[in-house]
Amino acid sequence: MKGELVLNSNDYLPLRDVVFQTLRQSILTGQMEPGERLMEVQLAEELGVSRTPVREAIRMLELEGLVVMIPRRGAQVAAITEQDLRDVLEVRATLERLAVRLACERFTEEGYRNLEKANREFAHLARLKNKSVVDITNADVHFHDVIYQATGNRRLIQIVQNLQEQMYRYRMEYVRDLSSHENLIAEHTEIIRALEARDEAKAEEIIVTHISNQEKEILRLLHERENEKQEGRRHHIEGD
Repeated sequence: MKGELVLNSNDYLPLRDVVFQTLRQSILTGQMEPGERLMEVQLAEELGVSRTPVREAIRMLELEGLVVMIPRRGAQVAAITEQDLRDVLEVRATLERLAVRLACERFTEEGYRNLEKANREFAHLARLKNKSVVDITNADVHFHDVIYQATGNRRLIQIVQNLQEQMYRYRMEYVRDLSSHENLIAEHTEIIRALEARDEAKAEEIIVTHISNQEKEILRLLHERENEKQEGRRHHIEGD
């Protein structure tokens, strides 16, 4: 685990929900890595709670697909698989295409200003010397949220919010790659221009490319990570 866990206190939530939110955030941000075991006793001691809310939180994380139960090993952080990635991005691409199409019809001057501001904020954070992956990811989420809000479709916004956490994990994987930032800024700018021109076909084309680029880059990173693991195992065996 990268760093110690700190319980995100909230007097209005049951303790199991507070533990759940704390563990979930640590998984989504990469503080707890894929394959890392979730030891009830250790987590309870670190968070200063009993084992019961930790056990309940782990079950909730399992239902969300962020944790898997492995026979004789217990709970561990779920790996990011190619199939999971494709499933999530297929859904996201469909929602984003609908969103930009509706936004083209309903885009207001205020919506345009908000989107320009969101892109400037994203660009500012992405170009800082001491970058924060969490801050940049949140800025990317906000940029797309402005588009969703511009649709005026409450059901669409609700569906996106329900899927936001699952999308977040993959967004963060992409943002970790520093070389992706300028591409993201350029693609965001293209999206704004297409919406401003109310060019539905262009907006859909750009958003599909935008998400496709993410998928390709994350797959490349996953393959690199897997190759590194295999190389490490090979050296370990040869060393033995």
